[in-house]
Amino acid sequence: MSGIIAQNTLDGSGLIKSPEGGGVWTFIKKLTASGDADLSFIDGTDDVVLDSTYKEYIFYFNNIHPSDDDIHLKMNVSIDAGSNYNVAKTTTLFLTNHSEADAFTSLTYATNMDLADGTGVQYLTENTGNDNDQSCSGYLHLFDPGSTTFVKHFTAVVNNCRGSNQAAETYYTAGYANTTSAVDAIQFTFSAGTIDLGDIILHGLTI
Repeated sequence: MSGIIAQNTLDGSGLIKSPEGGGVWTFIKKLTASGDADLSFIDGTDDVVLDSTYKEYIFYFNNIHPSDDDIHLKMNVSIDAGSNYNVAKTTTLFLTNHSEADAFTSLTYATNMDLADGTGVQYLTENTGNDNDQSCSGYLHLFDPGSTTFVKHFTAVVNNCRGSNQAAETYYTAGYANTTSAVDAIQFTFSAGTIDLGDIILHGLTI
């Protein structure tokens, strides 16, 4: 994208000026996994800002590597500073797939990975591999979590290296947390084991 980039855009205190004009992406927090059960961003904890300070937030996933094989990256949000991650969500998800051997391709709506006002986790990938060269990377975009009027929309795009060594997959997720309370925490986990390695980096958009 075009725009003015100052300092370091993904690590440290860098800024990215929005190409649409009138806004600047500001670095907030980087969490680095090392065998962690989860990576959680909680407003007011460890310098995390996740409130009405910014209208939009982006979480960048950089080579998120699981300890276990063929498991799923997932997320959930909280309205009580992380005491409970159980906000009802309605979501939609489709994925593209292309095998390493060029033997097959697919474009699929994943009915097993969406939610209909469900309080459970939202999956962002499926069957991520734990080989030394396997991981998933992408982003989740959260809109106006500090609002006390509207539901909380989000979109995510994550590219995944499947554990069966057979394919590259890209997952496209969108939906909303069905609450008018402020969302003040978000948690990322795998469906089994730990987050062995990888970074999640949070930015907020100043408008």
